[in-house]
Amino acid sequence: MSLCIYLKYYFVIMLSILIKNANLVNEDKITKTDVLIRDGFIYQVAAGISEEGVDRIIEAEGKYLLPGVIDDQVHFREPGLTHKGEIYTEAKAAVAGGITSYMEMPNTNPPAVTYDKLEEKYKRASDVSLANYSFFMGTTNENIDEVKKVDPKKVCGVKIFMGSSTGNMLVDDKATLEGIFSQVDMLIATHCEDDNMIAENLEKYKEQYGDDIPVKYHPEIRSREACYASSSKAVELAKKHNARLHILHISTKEELDLFDNSIPLKEKRITAEACVHHMWFGKEDYDTKGTHIKWNPAVKEKSDGEAILQAVIDDRIDVIATDHAPHTLEEKDNVYTKAPSGGPLAQHSLQVMLDFYKQGKISLEKIVEKMSHNPAILFEIEKRGYVREGYWADLVLVDMEKPQTVTKENLLYKCGWSPFEGHTFPATVTHTIVSGHIAYEDGKFDESVKGKRLTFER
Repeated sequence: MSLCIYLKYYFVIMLSILIKNANLVNEDKITKTDVLIRDGFIYQVAAGISEEGVDRIIEAEGKYLLPGVIDDQVHFREPGLTHKGEIYTEAKAAVAGGITSYMEMPNTNPPAVTYDKLEEKYKRASDVSLANYSFFMGTTNENIDEVKKVDPKKVCGVKIFMGSSTGNMLVDDKATLEGIFSQVDMLIATHCEDDNMIAENLEKYKEQYGDDIPVKYHPEIRSREACYASSSKAVELAKKHNARLHILHISTKEELDLFDNSIPLKEKRITAEACVHHMWFGKEDYDTKGTHIKWNPAVKEKSDGEAILQAVIDDRIDVIATDHAPHTLEEKDNVYTKAPSGGPLAQHSLQVMLDFYKQGKISLEKIVEKMSHNPAILFEIEKRGYVREGYWADLVLVDMEKPQTVTKENLLYKCGWSPFEGHTFPATVTHTIVSGHIAYEDGKFDESVKGKRLTFER
């Protein structure tokens, strides 16, 4: 390493940062305070911290400082599907949206269903990811021995597609499911839709419409009954084997009865996730958005979204995420049966929730709990998710009085589109600090330091 490169690396890493006069939203309260960062960690949280010897001062008067968002479900499409997105581009978009850490799914090409393929993704992220990262180990009907090789302290969890959704990772063998739930000690995250029920529904609509099925029937094809049947089966298996189950992207009000809010999150063995699109969009939006809001599980009635948001507030649902899953516009603009499910969301998930806050639907404290604190608790992430002295400095600064309209020109996704195009969000992310490094500031990136691999206290 040349002396010039060494000095640049040294001074970036050792940069001390003082955030002054911020409205800190943390641990169920809002306080006006300063935050001092040294060597990547939060060194001090207090009012009136001295500026002496500090390398960089950020004046945050009037702005809100939050712990960085931890997104527990994204699909960044690498390897093999990089025409849609890649770790570099999607992590960068996520950072611009206030996401400092993400957990990425295994249904790539090839899928991450062996220990070696999983570690290849970690290596790639270490080279290119601006955000902190972890990757789920994928399951198949035959790979239980590979799953058992995973170190729980270094990998966020194991993913089961109990509905095939995308890729060829459907786990539908009863003995395999019993084996995973009984033998895997790690958190088991599930996509829950009953594939047989969906296939029957699809065939009925194809008989009537062929391949060009009106997209408004997507929630009837990937029905609430299919969701509940699969989710309840997963809960039954988890209870039978005392497994640690986390059900992703709940999309129906019926499923909410499967979850308990009478015990603290740390004691729960069965938890659930809500995604922003299931709370934001409703069935009527298919008329204007078409296949651009085609997701699995499907966006259903507006009343389902309202019930899901209420379950977030009353703690039946534990975390908020995106299921960020980009496809190209060319792919999405196909007829129903050929248009893939999924869409890009990571750049705007925090803004969605802040919009709900501005509408009076949820508090800032609850947003932080569900997007930062709870993912850290649920996955037992080491020293992240809170603004605490001694913790990694993962922080996001928000201007609540600076609206931002989503346009193609300000999108950072590789696929180049968003289901939110044309909408004006009432708040804007101005700074994102990842592991003590100012990765994003007022529309500009500093990519000289990459994110870190998440570790887990298990």
